[in-house]
Amino acid sequence: MKEDFYDILGISKNASAAEIKKAYRKKAIEYHPDKNPGDAKAEEMFKKAAEAYEVLSDPDKKARYDQFGHQAFEGGGFGGGGMNMDDIFSQFGDIFGSAFGGGGFGGFGGFGGGQRRVKGSNLRIRVKLTLEEIANGVEKKIKVKRKKVAPGTTYTTCSTCNGHGQVTKIQNTILGRMQTSATCSTCKGSGQTIDKAPSGADSLGMIAEEETVSIKIPAGVVDGMQLKVSGKGNDAPGNGISGDLLVAIEELPHPNLQREGDNLHFDLYVSFSEAALGTSKEIETVTGKVRIKIEAGAQSGKILRLRNKGIPSINGYGTGDLLVHVNVWTPKTLTKEQREFFEKMRNDEHFEPKPEKEDKSFFEKVKDMFS
Repeated sequence: MKEDFYDILGISKNASAAEIKKAYRKKAIEYHPDKNPGDAKAEEMFKKAAEAYEVLSDPDKKARYDQFGHQAFEGGGFGGGGMNMDDIFSQFGDIFGSAFGGGGFGGFGGFGGGQRRVKGSNLRIRVKLTLEEIANGVEKKIKVKRKKVAPGTTYTTCSTCNGHGQVTKIQNTILGRMQTSATCSTCKGSGQTIDKAPSGADSLGMIAEEETVSIKIPAGVVDGMQLKVSGKGNDAPGNGISGDLLVAIEELPHPNLQREGDNLHFDLYVSFSEAALGTSKEIETVTGKVRIKIEAGAQSGKILRLRNKGIPSINGYGTGDLLVHVNVWTPKTLTKEQREFFEKMRNDEHFEPKPEKEDKSFFEKVKDMFS
């Protein structure tokens, strides 16, 4: 089982943003590769800490993690677990400050030197899913327009920043010598400039191309959840890292079923005759049709619970139920013969309401649904 992000950083779930950042910085410095050369275990801990910080430092991701756990970012190539050193240094290099000589750990990805590697921008798409697709999980093939390095484009090290992506200035002030760093204006932080590029490429040597991306969506996702496909966003120029494809889930309404968490609700209407004599009915579920039995004397408002016929939990805690609400349909118009029959039955003892103990009130039924 994957480790809890809070445990990895050694903090509580109530930790503030400042405490989360401080805890990550401490762990990153402790397990940094420059301090632990050749130590595979330290490198693994370094990556785990970065993955935990990536989620917990983002309010939206943190909220989804607190609600759904690791399942909010996993399944079919989504989210964390795949962070490499380039990802870490390009995203979080500046958090270390001067812990390693003021260079932010060798220019974010050089392990003590070398060129900076920037990350391409993320792309965002919305995927509409039916309730059946959500219940069973689905693989979607989506066309995405991504920016890629144009074929034939070559880059050279930026002469302004010498490939670091930042320019450092030292100024003499009344308080002494002060050092400041800023993104290189020549290469826009990439550390490289274009050597040559084909016609049709933009100023960074990029072109836009349509690509079909296969997205595996796990069962149990909820409306508004955001999943991530690593490396399927826009490319970065030169030796940069590709951005990510962020997939927002939109749940389409179902004509007959209503979702409530992992449970589903279905309204079943039966006639007076069917309620009095009993019957069997075929109803729709997200995994196919099933036939259920309605006992003779069924009361309107009765709830039948079909175990494990709901939505699988995104956290892996089993599957919800399908709650069938029985509604006895009262005819709005009657023939002369039907009216005469009900007139005769008006004072018949079998037609008088006599609720028994098992015939629970509406509020008791609602309470049972959530118990």
